[in-house]
Amino acid sequence: MTMSGVPTRTVLGIVGGSGLYEIDGLSNTRWEHVPTPWGEPSDQLLFGTLEGVDCVFLPRHGRGHPLTPSAINYRANIDALKRVGVTDILSLSACGSLKEDYPPGDFVLVDQFIDRTFAREKSFFGPGFVGHVSMAHPVCPKLREALAKAAAAEGIRHHVGGTYLVMEGPQFSTLAESRLYRSWGCDVIGMTNMPEAKLAREAELPYATVAMVTDYDCWHPDHDHVEVADVVRVLGQNADKARALLRRVVPLLGPDRKPSPLGIETCLDTALITAPDKRDPALVARLDAVAGRALAAQGM
Repeated sequence: MTMSGVPTRTVLGIVGGSGLYEIDGLSNTRWEHVPTPWGEPSDQLLFGTLEGVDCVFLPRHGRGHPLTPSAINYRANIDALKRVGVTDILSLSACGSLKEDYPPGDFVLVDQFIDRTFAREKSFFGPGFVGHVSMAHPVCPKLREALAKAAAAEGIRHHVGGTYLVMEGPQFSTLAESRLYRSWGCDVIGMTNMPEAKLAREAELPYATVAMVTDYDCWHPDHDHVEVADVVRVLGQNADKARALLRRVVPLLGPDRKPSPLGIETCLDTALITAPDKRDPALVARLDAVAGRALAAQGM
């Protein structure tokens, strides 16, 4: 680490979505339970090395997919990744398409989100310790650019940039909702990247997501003709492409880490509002991993 506490060696966190419950090619692997003060993560964490880079994989829904999007403990997941030394997060998520020219099988490297979730804990901060981080640019361009290069090298049809509408679920949208989201200019729709991206920012972790299209949302006239078997087939194909993408992008990031151009690694320096003598000691203790660098810089 540098004097400011910014990591100089990459430890890549990979959060796998629907259909992606393990990563091929990792060496020296081990599954490990990581307790957090926010409860239990979705599953154990898989530690390993890929192309000389330390990686930590977490299946977002748990192996075998026992967790609905609303039941995921997003705070525990991000805390666990931060706690074990992860420096950057790549998120992979199944999604529906809101655009005719984004068919099933395409990958979208989104750069914006609209958060329509309402039943989830969305912040590590709260009464007794207030913090406000900027979410104007929720995706780290360094990570997104590496993903774009990797997708091109692998021959994966992809789109750079786009807006991901995050709905609560677990039900899919109504036709009226789907049409509304299209009118807003959204590109894809899913259920899992919020509050994940917000919490990653609070934990000073650069974040990027790969939205993997499985089908068109219900706005599309052919949507009703889609069979479950078709979606499952595309999920499997997308998971195979995601593994290939990861094998390409990891060496591009490399073991020697470059900081985010957005300064994400030190964003809490200007985000912590509550005066030190007014902070809730119990909440401060729970933030030992998430805000440890910033708190140490303040002498706490």
